[in-house]
Amino acid sequence: MKQKIYQIDAFTDHVFSGNPAAVCILENWISDKLMQNIAAENNLAETAFAVKDNDCYTLRWFTPEVEVDLCGHATLAAAFVLFNYYNYKENTIRFLSPRSGELIVEKENNGWMTLDFPADDLQSVPFNEAINKAIGKVPLETFRGKTDYLLIYSTQSEIEEIRPNFHLLDQLDCRGVIISAKGNEVDFVSRFFAPQCGVPEDPVTGSAHTTLTPFWSKTLGKTKMTAKQVSSRGGDLNCEFLGERIKISGKAVPYLIGDIEI
Repeated sequence: MKQKIYQIDAFTDHVFSGNPAAVCILENWISDKLMQNIAAENNLAETAFAVKDNDCYTLRWFTPEVEVDLCGHATLAAAFVLFNYYNYKENTIRFLSPRSGELIVEKENNGWMTLDFPADDLQSVPFNEAINKAIGKVPLETFRGKTDYLLIYSTQSEIEEIRPNFHLLDQLDCRGVIISAKGNEVDFVSRFFAPQCGVPEDPVTGSAHTTLTPFWSKTLGKTKMTAKQVSSRGGDLNCEFLGERIKISGKAVPYLIGDIEI
């Protein structure tokens, strides 16, 4: 059987930047093993699978190694595909994630799309020697969210210069580690490492901004912020803190449209 597949660069307005995600809009669910095999074959940070269910779409995400609870850039990519290639007439798409609940994506007039995601619950934790050794630089503060650690540093240049030990990161008890600081030209910058999920460094991580946005909103005293993930590909986001929910906005562009044999 043939299955249409799309590769979309998310959180960017031009190809070869942002975060690439594969998207498959299925007629019916296929087996978990087959979805995992497709994701491994794609070898991208995430592959999104969606099935229409009445007035919404059920959505799941797979890295090359595991299914994950939440993925921002692949949700943005899935919405882009539905808006542009599946004759979706409304300006808002409602997704349902079996692991993260309701997720909303709204199309704006200027090419931006806005994700409506649940906010993370952050707790300050003592310095973690294993994390500090893996990252290679002691942070100002350390926090733990539902799935990730957040390490705060002083400057954007520190974030850009960090070269972590991925072997040590792979041994930590978390999905991944976010590092962040105030930005030079945006409110805050970040990078995200998740070798435990088969993603040594993720180019742009929407889900990490459900952790970053509450922290920087409180720190900067503002609810609307600009953000940049300063990976080698780079990506731009606008973030808004709404208490229990987060709005994360970005653009997306198509790179590849094709068929796979399954």
